[in-house]
This record gives sequence, C-alpha cells and structure tokens, in this order.
Amino acid sequence: MKKFRLIYITAICTAFILSACNKQLELKPFEQIEQDQAILTARDLDITLTGAYNRMGLQDLYGGGIHLYADLLATQNVIRWQGTYQELTQIVGQTIPNDNFFITSLWLDAYQAINQTNYVLANIDKANASNKNDILGQAKFLRGLVYFDLVRLFGKSYNDGSPTTNLGVPIVLTPTKAVDASSQVARATVEQVYQQAISDLKDAETNLANPQPASAILARLYLQKGDFPNALAEANKVIQSGKYRLMDTYAEEFPIANQAHVDNTAEDIFALQVTTQQGTNYLNTFYASPDNAGRGDIIIKDPFIATFESGDERLALYNPDTDGILRVDKFDNQYGNVRVVRLAEMYLIRAEANVQLASSTGAAPISDLNLIRSRAGLTSLAVPITKTAFLDAIYTERRHELAFEGGFFLHDAKRLSQPVGALPSNSPKLVFPIPLREINANPKLIQNEGY
Repeated sequence: MKKFRLIYITAICTAFILSACNKQLELKPFEQIEQDQAILTARDLDITLTGAYNRMGLQDLYGGGIHLYADLLATQNVIRWQGTYQELTQIVGQTIPNDNFFITSLWLDAYQAINQTNYVLANIDKANASNKNDILGQAKFLRGLVYFDLVRLFGKSYNDGSPTTNLGVPIVLTPTKAVDASSQVARATVEQVYQQAISDLKDAETNLANPQPASAILARLYLQKGDFPNALAEANKVIQSGKYRLMDTYAEEFPIANQAHVDNTAEDIFALQVTTQQGTNYLNTFYASPDNAGRGDIIIKDPFIATFESGDERLALYNPDTDGILRVDKFDNQYGNVRVVRLAEMYLIRAEANVQLASSTGAAPISDLNLIRSRAGLTSLAVPITKTAFLDAIYTERRHELAFEGGFFLHDAKRLSQPVGALPSNSPKLVFPIPLREINANPKLIQNEGY
C-alpha cells in the first residue's frame, strides 16, 4: 500500500492547486498553506476526506497492521512466527521496546488520519447542503474508529483497574497546523477516550447516509467495555437493517479471484478497499505464502486446528502451501480488501449480549449461535445447560469465525480476563508503549508501565 502515500500527497496538492487556480500568483514567503487557503470549496473538502481514507488504508493502520500487531502479541499458542523482521519478532515475544518501528508507525499513521478528519470537520461549512451530513458522518466515523482502536492498544483494558484514572491516548479534535507547544497534548483517561469514540460514532450514526458501519463499531465497543444492553441494541440495528447477509459459504467471504480486486461482499459492513493501483495489505504480506504474493511468516499450529469440530468448513481455509507449511488462506488475495467489521460478528455479539442479559432481543441467542454454526457446516446445538457453557460456546465460535481478522485474540482475552500465552490478561506487556519519539517530543506524555 505504499502507493496510498502518493495518492494522499497528490490529493492534498490537488486541493491546494484547485483553490488557487483562479487567483493571481502571490509571492508571500510561508512554510505551509493554512486551511482557510487550502480548503475553499466543496471539492476541496471531498479531496481532504479522500485523504483521510487514504491515511486509514496505510499498511500500519487499517491496511492490516492494526489487526496484525494485536494478533501477533496474543497468538503464542496459535501461530509460530518465522519472520525476519526484528521489530515484529519483538511483538510476538511480548518484549516490545519503546522505539519499535511498527508500533511507532501505527501511532503516527493513526494521528495523521485523525488530523485529516479534523480538517474535514473544521471546514464542514464548505460542504454542499446535499451531502454535508454524510461527509460529517464519515469523518466522525473514521475518527471514532481510530480512537477506539488506539485506546485498546495503548491503554489498559476497560475492565483492568479504573478507566477513569488509567491513561489512554491524547484526544485531539482540531487540526494540527504546526508542531509547537499547542500540539503537546497530555493523555486522556481510558474512560475519556471511550466517551470520545462513542460521541463520534453516535454522531456518525445520526448523520451517515448508511449508519450501519457506525452501529457495528459501536456494538463492538460496547461489548469491549462490558455494556451488554448497548452492545445488543447496536448489533440488532445492523442485523435488522437488512442491508447485509451472510455469504452462503465461509470461503465465499474471502474471495481470491485470480489476485484481482474484489468489491465488498454482501457480508462486509466496512472494509478498506485495496486495488492493483494501490498495492497490497499487511495481512497478505505476512499471512500468505510466496505462492500468493506474501512472505509466509506466520505458520498455524496444529493444536489450534485441533480445536475445530470435525466437519467444520472453516477448516478449508487452513492448508499447507507448496512448502508443506500450514497457513491460513483468508488473506491469499494480494489485492483483497481489509475487512474491519462484517455481519457474522454482529450475530455473535447479539447472542453473547442476550445470554448475559437473559433476553432474546432480535432472536433467541441459540438461534444466532446456530446460524453461524450452520454456515460453517456444523450441527445445531441445544441450549447449553448453564450460562457459563452457553458463553463458552459463543467464545469458541468467535475464535474460529473471526480468527486473525481484527486482533480478536488479544481484545477478547483482555475483556474476558483470559491469559495470553504465559501472561495474565492485565500484564503491562500486553499494552503497546507510547513511542519514544512522541515521549521525547511531548513532555506532557506519560509512558506506560514497564517501558
């Protein structure tokens, strides 16, 4: 996805050119173009929003890295890493230094994406009346999504101690035009960052022409913080909207199609698009073997495969490559979209929340669970005897259905207080360090424990 960077630069430069093309040449000496000079028209604003999406699609962010790094930190019993990148080996070994290149790049890309959305929101008055609300909703959605994922990675889990005192990440809601004292922002608390993400996503839900992506991320967020009533309500909105459907087979959700770009499936609620012009994504790079344009650095361990039931059709996506090594095939398409959220997760969230609340909103929880199992070719389960057994069955389906797609190995372990390899779920080693370069540049930042 290196070409995303070129597209982003081109988009912003185009905005500058378009805004100046009808004016006399001004020879003022200046180091930057202010937003009131760069974003003058609705077209300029559209280009700036496109720049935000391009930032989101960078490899270290939703080009795959934000999912990959979380899973590498939490899959010691699932995968064997044979990669040669020292910094990724550090993540797998749960010994991340505060100058880890990949973690630093994730942070930088995330705040660049946030800054782009802030430029859009600061200039929303330039939008055409016909799509002003939708543009606002898109910017709020992207910003809320990034803040939610940042606080999950760089702050303690919501259920680990007090979210009102534990530190999350800095909240920046206005465009940063220059790096000076005003841009030195302290870390907000975990609670404050969650509330900002909720506020953004709720605003997105209200303003988007298609609010379902915002509802889906809200469902995930509320589940992460243990707010089952709201998780249930948001997941139910998405399902009952009727805009999405499960693909007939699990394999159809992950098309390869001769290494060509494939549009979103009917199951994809939100995905970052990857085309032959934009390059590849990190999930393909590290999960796929050289047979499918990847490095093949991640090998699936047999004990993980043994946790699947006999006849589970999802096992068809775990196969030895020509080198005889077992890998997951979900990301074999070099130009496959990076799925951020899909419908199957909504059914599992609704099932879990209904079990926790002893309710059947939308559908009986056993029906939602069996819908996912049926698509995988498995027999239906009867209602488990105990609540604990019921929840364990749902957790198992989450693990098998969503494996390697969104950092679920780490994030589920944290919210369920389950060990991660040899570490307890609240270990400081399972929280990313604030990058050293940020600590050096901003005296208001406090480093995480252990770094």
